[in-house]
Amino acid sequence: MTRRLGIIGAGGHGKVVADTAERAGWDEVVFFDPRYAGAVLAHAHWPLIGLPEQAADYGCDGYFVAIGNSQARQQWCEWLRDRDLPLVTLVDPASVVSQYASLEPGVLVVAGAVVNADTQIAQGVILNTRASIDHDCKIGAFSHVCPGSALAGTVTVDGHSWIGIGSQVRQGIRIGSHVTVGAGATVVSDIADGLTVVGTPARPQ
Repeated sequence: MTRRLGIIGAGGHGKVVADTAERAGWDEVVFFDPRYAGAVLAHAHWPLIGLPEQAADYGCDGYFVAIGNSQARQQWCEWLRDRDLPLVTLVDPASVVSQYASLEPGVLVVAGAVVNADTQIAQGVILNTRASIDHDCKIGAFSHVCPGSALAGTVTVDGHSWIGIGSQVRQGIRIGSHVTVGAGATVVSDIADGLTVVGTPARPQ
């Protein structure tokens, strides 16, 4: 039986999601995007077949929201939930996820990422290429841990935060909601809600 995944959001991030989905065993991937014009718009490898509002009309077996903006990602995840459309989690087979970790719906785990024991990953989180999440971490809903970032044990990241590429977070740190951690930053103390921090050690910008 062919399994079809519908992806909302046909940008560059969507390409990573679609590729991950195929590697994870989905047989067919289709896109829904506001830029759909009913004609020739498509990725090189996957068709763009409609507007996001039409996603329920195509009989997909599961859905995923591939939008980088965390607020928009949340809105479309809630849109799917309100219509009882199944929001799936995608885990690349080239990642390592502990059997004792928990992943909520709408999570993306890209190739090379590691999620260790007793870590909790909330809805709509992106764990990008080679992200490393150690034991007992908690990653809040709709946050994004960018490529090559490393979180030591017992780190908490609240919702809608962005952990920039190549950044490092010391064990036991709490990062608030709507925080941006700049690329390559080293976080060695707690970060309050809404801040942007950069540098080594990371300080408010």
